[in-house]
Amino acid sequence: MPAVTTHENSRRPFATMAALLAAAALLAGCGSRGPLATRDGPEANPPSGLHEVPDAVPRIEPIRSGGPNKPYEVLGRSYVPITQDRAFRERGLASWYGKKFHGRRTANGEVYDMYAMTAAHPTLPLPSYARIRNPANGREIIVRVNDRGPFHKGRIVDLSYTAALKLDLLRGVAPVELERITFAEIRSGAWRRGGQPVDMPDRDEPDEMVAAAPMAVAPPIDAAPAAAPAETDALPLRPLATAPRGFWIQLGAFRQRDGAESFQRRVADELEWLSPMLALFADTPLFRLQAGPYATRDEARDGAERIREALQLVPVIVERR
Repeated sequence: MPAVTTHENSRRPFATMAALLAAAALLAGCGSRGPLATRDGPEANPPSGLHEVPDAVPRIEPIRSGGPNKPYEVLGRSYVPITQDRAFRERGLASWYGKKFHGRRTANGEVYDMYAMTAAHPTLPLPSYARIRNPANGREIIVRVNDRGPFHKGRIVDLSYTAALKLDLLRGVAPVELERITFAEIRSGAWRRGGQPVDMPDRDEPDEMVAAAPMAVAPPIDAAPAAAPAETDALPLRPLATAPRGFWIQLGAFRQRDGAESFQRRVADELEWLSPMLALFADTPLFRLQAGPYATRDEARDGAERIREALQLVPVIVERR
C-alpha cells in the first residue's frame, strides 16, 4: 500500500508556519507536542478488521460561535466557519491523514485517532456529522467532523485512515460528495435513510458504468429551479424505456424534477454543442439527465471527456441494447 502524503506542505501547523497561524490558535494543537514524522501515511501494521468499523452515529452537539469555530487564516487565506445548524452540500476532492497526526490534538481539542470515523473540513461547524460518498464506487460513510483542513486548492475534506479505507480512497485524492447532517435529521432519524443525498447523482449503477478518473469536481449546483434564459427551453420528460439504443452519457440523477431541470439548463448554457443531445428521463423515483445516443463506446468516451474537462463532472457511460 503506498504511503499517501496528503498534508506534506499545508495540512497542519508546522513550526515554520507559526507566524501564519498565529491568528488560528485553534489549529495549533495538532502539532504542539514533539516533532512530527517527516512523512504521513499508514502505520506499518494497521489493525485488522478496519472495514468493519461502524460509521459515526450522529448526535446533537451544541455549536459554539467561538473556539474552533472562530474565523482564522492559513497560508494567507481566510476561513469563516459556519456557526449555524444548516444543511450544507459540497462536491470536491478528498484526501486523508494518518500516522503523522495520530494521537495529536484536533482543532476542537480531541485526540486524533486515524482508526476512528472522523474527518477534517475547513468551515463546517466543529463538531459536525457528515455523509460522504465516493461516486466512483457508490460507497457511503458517516463521519464526525472534529478538525480543520485540508488547505490544498480543490480539496474539501480530509478523512481519517479508516474512513478513506472504507471509501477505497487510500490510493490518493479523489472526488467525493459531502452532505452535513442537520439537527433536524438527527432528531427525526432521517439520517438513517438508505438513499443518497437529495439531488446528488444516484447511487444505483446503470446498465453499465465506466468509472471516471479522479479529478476535481465542481461545487454543488443548487437544486432549486433557476431562471432559465429565454433561448434555453426545459426538456420534455421521457420514460426511460423510450430511450433509443446506443451509448448514453449520464450527467446526474435527481430525486426532484426541478433539480434535474435546473442542472440541465446550466449544462445547456455552458455547453452549446451538447445541448441538442440532452434528454431527461423518468426512472421512478429518479430523474436522469443524459446525453446521446452515441453510436460507439469510443464516441461516448470522447464526449464524456469533453464534459469532464468543461464542467469538472464525473459522468458515466450507459449502454442500452
